[in-house]
Amino acid sequence: MYVGPFVFRQLTSVLSRYEFEKCVSAYNGDHRVRTFPCWQQFLCLCFGQLTNRESVRGIVLCLNAHPKKLYHMGFRGPIVRTTLQLANEQRDWRIYEAFGQMLIKRARPLYQEDSSFLEGLAGTFYAFDSTTIDLCLSVFCWAYFRERKGAVKAHVLLNLRGNLPTFIYITDGTVHDVNALDVLTIEPGACYIMDRGYIDFERLYRFHLEKAFFITRAKRNMQWKRLYSQPVDRSKGLRCDQTIRLTGIKASKNYPEVLRRIKFYDEETQTTYIFLTNNVTRTAQQIADLYKQRWQIELFFKWIKGHLKIKVFWGESENAVRTQIWAAICTYLAVAIVKKELSLPQELYEILQILSTSAFEQIGLQELFVKTERQIPDSQIDFSALGLEI
Repeated sequence: MYVGPFVFRQLTSVLSRYEFEKCVSAYNGDHRVRTFPCWQQFLCLCFGQLTNRESVRGIVLCLNAHPKKLYHMGFRGPIVRTTLQLANEQRDWRIYEAFGQMLIKRARPLYQEDSSFLEGLAGTFYAFDSTTIDLCLSVFCWAYFRERKGAVKAHVLLNLRGNLPTFIYITDGTVHDVNALDVLTIEPGACYIMDRGYIDFERLYRFHLEKAFFITRAKRNMQWKRLYSQPVDRSKGLRCDQTIRLTGIKASKNYPEVLRRIKFYDEETQTTYIFLTNNVTRTAQQIADLYKQRWQIELFFKWIKGHLKIKVFWGESENAVRTQIWAAICTYLAVAIVKKELSLPQELYEILQILSTSAFEQIGLQELFVKTERQIPDSQIDFSALGLEI
């Protein structure tokens, strides 16, 4: 019989309490706090994300329904709703941002050799995009977006090896996507894949100066001239591979170097794409295949909005919203770390669903997922023996 810690305690035990306290000290999070420190707040937020709670009241009710288990799950005692609400409103959200960055550094090596990415391509590849999180302007009056609509934007840099967020920048909805490039730290030798909403040749030239690569789509009104062309295999959808120079008055001044222009026709969608890149070493087919991988960030946005709580918020202030978003990212990273460290075969979605219903269970994590893996699939069930027709 298993007599170890509960499932929720095992999950949070993979998180470094020492690293978390360093983040708390950096922003004086526990200054004059006696009974409900930042770690207790974080555990409540992590529990709410893991079990998909709709409100602070739901988190508190669910936890306090098991008073004898709270201590063994890492809580000091019963949770008071107003205390948790005040903590979300007042404690600096940058504590959880800093801790999230530490988790990113820990998770990245675990997925560095992820085999699900394009086979045979060496290097570091990122997708950069933003997602808009709608808010009610009458409630979140600080999140101005449009005349009758509020929103915040999460600008995310996604490492395509393992689909892990590497950089997250949260702004109000009025900030244009291209402005996020100003705060992005560019990694030399890495390749950044972006949509044409990030076309700003002065900012893109910074990638060239930092010895990094970018792949994006050209706008229709771009002014350019062809210098020379390379032969392409039209049977694979390629139409041209050209070396060009910008001729627009501002564009040519902001990006004085040559660029590579690749036209690709996708037979499945019957759409023609025109790519711009400063990478001259990879083949035109590899450039087209890499841009297809940009869709992974759209799937990532859909995943976190569907399986984590970042559409319904537990507080109304800007600090509470940012805190909840970073708590969601930390929960996602914790599950991703557990998946790799325990070599779990299940997908992240399956792991999260199993954990959401097993938080109060007293069973080893490895045993929990092995039992789930051993369940009989529907294809092997004899429904006729049960008197059922399918």
